[in-house]
Amino acid sequence: MTSNQTPASTSLAVLADPPIRQIDGAVMDYFLIEMVATLRESAAVATARSKKIEQEMVDSGLIPPPMPVPSSLKKDSARDSVTSLTSKTGSASGKGTLDEEEEPVRQRLEAIGIHVGSNFSERLCRDRLMFSETLDAIKFICKDIWAACWDKQVDNLRTNHRGVYVLQDNSFKPISRLSSWESRADAIKRARLYAAMPAGIIRGALSRLGYTGTVVPEITSMPQCTFQIKLPKGS
Repeated sequence: MTSNQTPASTSLAVLADPPIRQIDGAVMDYFLIEMVATLRESAAVATARSKKIEQEMVDSGLIPPPMPVPSSLKKDSARDSVTSLTSKTGSASGKGTLDEEEEPVRQRLEAIGIHVGSNFSERLCRDRLMFSETLDAIKFICKDIWAACWDKQVDNLRTNHRGVYVLQDNSFKPISRLSSWESRADAIKRARLYAAMPAGIIRGALSRLGYTGTVVPEITSMPQCTFQIKLPKGS
């Protein structure tokens, strides 16, 4: 073998574990801003198309018209969506109360986050032993995943030792620059979607570690953000 040839084993190692490429920290912030805006427009088009098809089927007598929503429920839903993603009815999916137009966007952002979180978890755990305790996996989320995604660790971790964990970030980077000229409540409302992808990242990372549960983000005072993780008992 000549000196300018690379051993096959070295080439395979580079393919299996390519060198880490770093980017400017602000790039992710700008990317998330544009992604939310793009998905919101895309979801609006999809929702309008679905409503048009539904109305055509109603007009043709193929399906019954939808039941009207009482005005009192609309008011409660709007008020809940400003302060929290946690539904009063305790939705098992942890989706909480969202505007009809925002829910498809939230779902798509969370799905993207799940994919990202799974990849992060797999790469960061490559040389680690399996976590023997659930709390160790949660601490991995609080330290390694948080540092890889948002350049810091979680500020506070609480648990009731029965499968519920609360992660609190006092200055959560994805919403730290958000504001609204209308009101503080409007800024909190807008911040909801920016917590959807991080919630998905947490779910994806836990899923790759073998834990399946719900992750519910809650924003009551910006830029603070809290994530409640619920895992089945015995996990």
